[in-house]
This record gives sequence, C-alpha cells and structure tokens, in this order.
Amino acid sequence: MGVAISGWRLARAVSKRGQLGVVSGTVLNVVFAQRLQDGDEGGHLRRALAHFPVPKIAEHILQTHFNKHRSTGRRAVHSVPMYTINPSDDLLNLTIAANFCEVYLAKEGHDGVVGINLLEKVQLPNLASLYGAMLADVDYVLMGAGIPREIPGILDRLAKHEVTTMKIYVDDATPDDGFHTTIDPKSLLGELPPLKRPKFLAIVSGEILAQMLVTKANGHIDGFVIENALAGGHNAPPRGQLHLTEAGEPIYGPRDVANLEKFKGIGLPFWLAGDFGSPTGLQHALSVGATGIQVGTPFALCEESGLEPGLKREALQSIADGTAQVFTDPLASPTGFPFKVVQLETTLSDQELYEERPRLCQLGFLRTGYKKADGNVGYRCPSEPPNNYIKKGGKVEDAVGRKCLCNALMANVGLAQEQLSGYVEQALMTAGDSLVRVSHYLRDGVTSYHANDVLDYIMSAVSVDRLMLPVLQA
Repeated sequence: MGVAISGWRLARAVSKRGQLGVVSGTVLNVVFAQRLQDGDEGGHLRRALAHFPVPKIAEHILQTHFNKHRSTGRRAVHSVPMYTINPSDDLLNLTIAANFCEVYLAKEGHDGVVGINLLEKVQLPNLASLYGAMLADVDYVLMGAGIPREIPGILDRLAKHEVTTMKIYVDDATPDDGFHTTIDPKSLLGELPPLKRPKFLAIVSGEILAQMLVTKANGHIDGFVIENALAGGHNAPPRGQLHLTEAGEPIYGPRDVANLEKFKGIGLPFWLAGDFGSPTGLQHALSVGATGIQVGTPFALCEESGLEPGLKREALQSIADGTAQVFTDPLASPTGFPFKVVQLETTLSDQELYEERPRLCQLGFLRTGYKKADGNVGYRCPSEPPNNYIKKGGKVEDAVGRKCLCNALMANVGLAQEQLSGYVEQALMTAGDSLVRVSHYLRDGVTSYHANDVLDYIMSAVSVDRLMLPVLQA
C-alpha cells in the first residue's frame, strides 16, 4: 500500500484482531532516516532500535540521523545515498535496522502475525529489507510487481545468515553478464542465532505466473494473493496489445480474469484482492475456494494509516461529496505498469501541478540498471529529467507523462522532500476502484473511522473460528 501508508500502527491494529497485518517495506530506509531526523516523535523508533541485535549499529544510526532539535521545516533527507548494485555497509545497516524496527513495532505487545510487503520492481534494497524484517521475526513476506522467483530461496539462506545474492535486471545485459547484488549478514552483524523462515506469498494476477513460480522458483512458495485490475497501486498490464478507453485507461478483458479452478488445482492457499473488502466480498472469496481476501483501500483511509491527515481529510470529503474518482493511469509509473491515481486537486493528479514540478531524481528507488559501454551498470528512470534519461540510452517517448512516485509517495505520508530550488514535492494518492465504497464508514455525519471498524464490517457475516487469516491488510 505505497510508502508507509501501511505502517506499524495499522499493521499492529489488524494483527491484534487475529488477521494478517502487513507493513510496507518500500523506501523504508529513507522513511526511517527522515523520521529520526525529524526528532522521532513519541520515541517509537528509538525504543525499537534499543532491541536491535547489534547495539553498535543502532548507536551509529542514532548518531548519524537522530536530531532532537530538528525544526518543523521540511528539507530533504540527508546521509542516505541512492541504492546501487554495490551499496555501502552503512546503507545496508540502515535498511536492515529500518525494517527491523517497523516489524518490531508492529509485533510489539501481542502474539498476532505480521507480514511485510515488498516490490520486485524495487530490487536493490530487498535483500537488506528482508533480512531486517526477519531479525524482527516477521511471519509473512508478500511480494509482487514482477516475478519474485528468487525470493523463496533467499529467505532460506537469510534464515541461516548465509551470504546471499540476487540477480539484478539490467537492460542490454547478456546472459553471461550475471549482474547481481549481495549481502553478507555475518560480515555486517556478526554471529547470530538462526532465524525463522517466514512464509512467502507471491502477489500475482493470473494462474500462468503462479504455476511458473511453483515449478521454477528456487524454494517453497506458501500461497498467493491474486490481484485483479480493480486493486489499488500498480496493476498488471492487460494481456496482449494495450487498448485504451476514450478516457485513456487500459481496457481489461476475459483473458485478464484469473482462473480460480486452476489456482485450486495448484493446492496452495490463495487470497483475492481488488474490491473484495465487504462481507459479501469475503463470502464470495470463501465460496470459490479462497482462504480469504486482501484489503487495502478502506485501511488506507482509516485513522491508523500513515496517510498525511490533510490528504486523508480531502479524500474522505470527496467520498462523502460523491466526487471521488480513481483513474488507472497507464503512464504515471516509471515501472511501465498501470497505476491507480486518486483524482485530487492538491496532488500531482492535477495536470497544472504536474507540469509545475521540476523533474528531479532524489531518491532513486525506481531507477533501473542498464549496461553502459564500458560494461558497468548505470541507472536511469523515465521520471528523471528527459535529457538525462535520453543521454543514458532511454527513449524520449518513455519519459512522457511519467511521475516521480518515489517523491510523491513520500509526500503522501507527510515526508515531502524539498529540492535545492525550494520546490516542495507534492503528493499522489493511490487507491483501488472500491474507493467510493468507503462511504459505508462515513454515514450519519461520521468523518473518520478506525481499522477495527473495517474488520468489524468485513467479518460481520462470517464465523471466524474456522478461518485461517481471512483478511490480509495490504
């Protein structure tokens, strides 16, 4: 659910109810550093860091990033370099600690299960992110936005603190190049007891990818989340040639509907995602053989979510007014995947605000590698300044309409970066097509609601005694 929307507070609230609360690990090292630099309101990050298994690393992170005298003015996060194929030990340790703390806080004070969601498209931090979450005893790992074939085996090796490598997708590379990134847990943290290997749920849109993962993944897959085109965030592109509606949205057809009978034939648990967040949605999922449902949009707007309060109020007001709209933008994301955008006048969904933004790559999480003439790896993103992108071999048409999701999603949670020019990054909210259904929680003048309200409503028509995690919070 984006960057820090599904933070530890939301995941903890869901987990305490016996369901699977999930934290987002995307861009978490920058979120963590920025919040320390903002003074760590409430002291939660420092409390979690006090339990990090290597106190020396925790102390170094505090010395580098914590600022108890930080002013309330916004400026860009400092001392956090962009990820490359060969990250520094300090960057790896920061990422490990950030994910450890997020999971630790989500699991604090109860015995419920907690998962972490990462993106295959954001490859470079993933080894450190997974390891940090595992140090905090994370129960599930969820990953989509690509083909996470290597992740099951990576979890096996990280549980034993082994040197672990992951292939990195590099444009123009040949099979002989073998570009990869590596983490050596023992070199970074020393000798530690073996870790629990979390269960792995692959997020897929159809049975073909699921069957391929079962047969070709380098380790055990424990289940699937099947996302349809109504789900928020990134959607899988339609199969075949891309056609657009008059409004400019991708057209999905029968080929894009998952064959649930084939999923049942695989024999692993699966959850359905994309407008199933209601009692009837849950009942339908159970009736077709699913273990349950994944729910994102209603949780994204509840009190426990990390969405910036002003943006949350604006979105809720648009729902209450009946003006809320979600547009499936085929261009917004630099990944090339369609991306759901909530249409709000104060965000980059507004064309004028989008055109006013000076294009700049500050965070670099969605950069992709490309093989340079000298054989080394360079990094480019369709959302960076077009001239820079073209100089790196990118195509000018691929840069048209792209939005800087890294910066926009940070702004969504009140961590808007400031460019050297003084420009403050603007938000870009995502939600599923079920956004209008949030009106259920806004009846009789109610203007806000909690995660418990979402769970009470969804599970009101089913008996929970016989169910295993019927609700996954995205």
